[in-house]
Amino acid sequence: MSKTFDTNERPDYDSVLQTIADYVLSYDGISDEAWDTARNCLMDTLGCGLLALRFPECTKHLGPMVEGTVVPHGARVPGTAFRLDPVKAAWDIGCIVRWLDYNDTWLAAEWGHPSDNLGAILAVADYLSQKRVAQGKAPLVVRDVLESMIMAHEIQGVLALENSFNRVGLDHVVLVKVASTAVAARLMGANREQLLSALSHAWVDGQALRTYRHAPNAGSRKSWAAGDASSRGVRLADIAMRGEMGVPGVLSAPQWGFYDVLFSKTNKDQKLKPEDQRQFSLPQPFGCYVMENILFKISFPAEFHAQTAAEAAVRLHPEVRDRLDEIDRIVITTHESAIRIISKVGKLANPADRDHCLQYMTAVPLIFGSLTAEHYEDGFHEAHPVIDKLREKMEIVEDERYTREYLEADKRSIANAVQVFFSDGTQTDKVAVEYPIGHRRRRKEGIPLLEDKFRNNLSTRFPAQQCERIFELCKDQQTLENTPVHDFVALFMI
Repeated sequence: MSKTFDTNERPDYDSVLQTIADYVLSYDGISDEAWDTARNCLMDTLGCGLLALRFPECTKHLGPMVEGTVVPHGARVPGTAFRLDPVKAAWDIGCIVRWLDYNDTWLAAEWGHPSDNLGAILAVADYLSQKRVAQGKAPLVVRDVLESMIMAHEIQGVLALENSFNRVGLDHVVLVKVASTAVAARLMGANREQLLSALSHAWVDGQALRTYRHAPNAGSRKSWAAGDASSRGVRLADIAMRGEMGVPGVLSAPQWGFYDVLFSKTNKDQKLKPEDQRQFSLPQPFGCYVMENILFKISFPAEFHAQTAAEAAVRLHPEVRDRLDEIDRIVITTHESAIRIISKVGKLANPADRDHCLQYMTAVPLIFGSLTAEHYEDGFHEAHPVIDKLREKMEIVEDERYTREYLEADKRSIANAVQVFFSDGTQTDKVAVEYPIGHRRRRKEGIPLLEDKFRNNLSTRFPAQQCERIFELCKDQQTLENTPVHDFVALFMI
C-alpha cells in the first residue's frame, strides 16, 4: 500500500546552518593579516563604488523608491547625498560596488565577489551607529565593519570551495545573500535562534539563475544582482529579529528542500540516482582563510578569469601595436573555468557582455596597451572595429595544468598565456601570467598599486583635501578601527 501521510516531526536545524550561526556568534581567532587585508578591502570596495557613479546606467538605479522620503537615522550611500532605509541602502551600495566588475574576487568550485556583502554590512552598521548615538549609547566602530567583512568573506568563500552552484544553473549571489543575512543579523544583535531562522529563510528563497551572465543573455543585471542579494539579506535578518519562525530542514527536507529541489541533477519525474544526490561540503572550518587569500582586482575592471590574459596582452602591446594588420592568429592558453564562463564568439551586445568575454578583454590591451571601464562602452566598441577583427583570429586552448592548479589550495592560480602569430611566419614569445597582481602571492607588489587605485577613485568624486583626509584615515589601521561608523561614512557624502 502506498504511503498516505507525512511524518510531521520537526527536525533540528540543518548542520550547515548551525555551523554558520556558531561561527558568527563565537569566532575570535582573526589574524593580523586578515585585519590588515580587510582594511585594504574596505578601501578598494568603496573606491570601486565611487568610480561607478560616473556611469548613468548605474546611477539610474539609486535613491529612494519614493522621491523625497526622509528616513530618521537613514543609512548613507557613499559618494551621494542619499539617506535611505537599510534595505534600500544595502541595494544601492551593493549596486555601485559591483557595477564595474572591479572589486575583489574568490575563485574555487564556485566564484564570486565577497566584498559585495559590504552593501548589507555598511548600511546596517551606519544606521545602527546613528541610532545608538541618538539613544545615548556607544556607536558601532569601523572594526565592527571589518570583522563583519571577514566573516562574510569566510562564509561565502568556504561554501564556494567545493560546492558548485553554477553547475546546476544557480548564480553565486545566493552566497552573498546567505553571508549578508548572517552578518546583518549579528550586527542587529541576533541570538542563535534568530540567526538560524534568518539563515533558513535565505536558503528557502527562490535563487537567481546564472543566465544573465552567459551568452546569449549576458546583461547589466549581473551588475546589480549582488546589491539585490545583499539587501535581501538585510530584509531577512530584520524579519527574523521580529520573531519569525525558521525553516529548520530547509536544506535537507526530502523532495521539498534545497538539496533535492535546486542542488541535485535530476529530472523531477525521475528518481534520483545516488551519484546525483548532492549536499554541501564544508572542507575546512570557518576562520579567516578567505580574507587572507582574497584576490584583488588591481589592474583591470574585468572578470577575474581574464585578468592574467589582459596583463599578458599589455606586455605584448609594444610588440604588436604597429603590426595589427599583419596578425594571422592569436592563441590564448587558459583554464577550464575561463572557457566555461567567458570564452565567446559572435556579436557582443552591451558593456556587460564585453566584460565577460575573454577574447574582447585580451584584444583591447593588445591594441591599446590598457583596459578600462570606458573600453566596454558601446561608443568605444563601435569606433574600433579592429577589436572584433582580432577576436575573430583568436584560438582558445586549455592547459590541464592551469586547470588543475586553479583549484589547488596552496596555489589558486588564475593562469593565462597569450601568443601572437604573424602572416610572415614570425611570432611573439608566449607570454604567460599565472598569478594576477591582486593575488596573495603578489601582495607586496600589489598593495601600493591598490592604494593608488583608491586615491584615483576618490578623486573622481571628492576635492583633493577630502581625498587626502579619507586616504590617511584608511591607511591608519588602529585609528580607522576605532572610528565610529557614522563618522566614517560621513566622510564619503556629498
